[in-house]
Amino acid sequence: MDDIIHENAFVHTLSNGLRMVHVRNHALVSWCGLTVDAGSRDDPHGQFGLAHFVEHTIFKGTTHRKAWHILNRMENVGGELNAYTTKENTMLYSVFPHGHEERAMQLIADLVGWSTFPPAELDREREVVTEEVMSYRDTPAEAIFDDFEDLEFAGSQLGHNILGLEKDLGNITSGDCSRYLKQLYVPSNMVLFSVGPEKPERMFLLAEKHFSFLNHPLSRPMPRVTPAMKEPVHDTCPMQLHQCHTLVGVRLPSMFSEERFTLSLLNNIVGGPGMNSLLNLNLRERKGLVYTVESSLARYTDCALMQIYFGCDHQHQQKVLDIVARTLNELADKQLSERKLNDFKQQYCGQLLVAADSTEFIAMNAGKNLLYWNKTPHIAHTVQHIMGITPEQLRTAAQAIAYDRCSTLTFT
Repeated sequence: MDDIIHENAFVHTLSNGLRMVHVRNHALVSWCGLTVDAGSRDDPHGQFGLAHFVEHTIFKGTTHRKAWHILNRMENVGGELNAYTTKENTMLYSVFPHGHEERAMQLIADLVGWSTFPPAELDREREVVTEEVMSYRDTPAEAIFDDFEDLEFAGSQLGHNILGLEKDLGNITSGDCSRYLKQLYVPSNMVLFSVGPEKPERMFLLAEKHFSFLNHPLSRPMPRVTPAMKEPVHDTCPMQLHQCHTLVGVRLPSMFSEERFTLSLLNNIVGGPGMNSLLNLNLRERKGLVYTVESSLARYTDCALMQIYFGCDHQHQQKVLDIVARTLNELADKQLSERKLNDFKQQYCGQLLVAADSTEFIAMNAGKNLLYWNKTPHIAHTVQHIMGITPEQLRTAAQAIAYDRCSTLTFT
């Protein structure tokens, strides 16, 4: 029957194979949504941006509701309906005052099962998405991340922007959107998640009532292929900017790698949100060379990227790069002391616990964990792994991010 993963999370499989997780709490606000294993890497050739365009236009009408009714269905009770697309998944969800769980479920089921993608609505939304593409290009600190992935994953499904290309967006039809929905928004490719005070038994009954009609075979437009490994590249894009924007990145193993916990800790040490991260100390606090420096991990099912971003004056760019290189190489060459490493571990675990106190974090991660891991591990599971990392393990992981392995991209 239902498996209790930890004290508050309950997992159930509907009659059509759709998996669901309900996390019970005592809040006055509830969450409900779908995590779909479909993202921009599933865009067919010649239709880059299709996943994101479907996410936008799925709200534009169903056989039961016009766009106006969809827009107001949750807002009329003070709730929100939203969605976003990544390289590998799409999130479609609602947050609302407790007591409107069935309203949210019924609406989301209607969207994934009966969206009609009216041509007139698609034409209007095409303009909106095109504006989003243009606006995004006007923000170098954001655009550089996608351009770096295009560089690192060139020639692969991961090597194009989530928003797509303007010329491709103009060719996407209602039929394209409908086929994509029927191929990928199916029980075997999704997880239904909910968070709120309702008993799990009631939520599972509501899910069965509204989602059991979904029953389509999975047939991806294009099978996913792991991007080929490439030699490090160093590229500069002259853009006549008042500031230099640089990204230093390196290819790493996938989200399922045994080293994932060590790499997460390493990323936090190098350039996490703490003011005492190594790069923040070395570049901002001690030398005042940058206003922003951060390190992040982009994890996928078959690979990952660690990316270090900084913005600085043009005259300081090489000096900052030298310090980044020295910081990475020192971690690869020298072991941290047990005491220093323990301080970093305590800090990172504390940050994870604070983040896990967010209901949004709980909802989104419950869906993704069940989708990719077929379980919803408690945050204590991650903390236990982090606290068990040794100096030797951290140094070995750091050797994978030594500067001579990294690629760079600069907007100047």
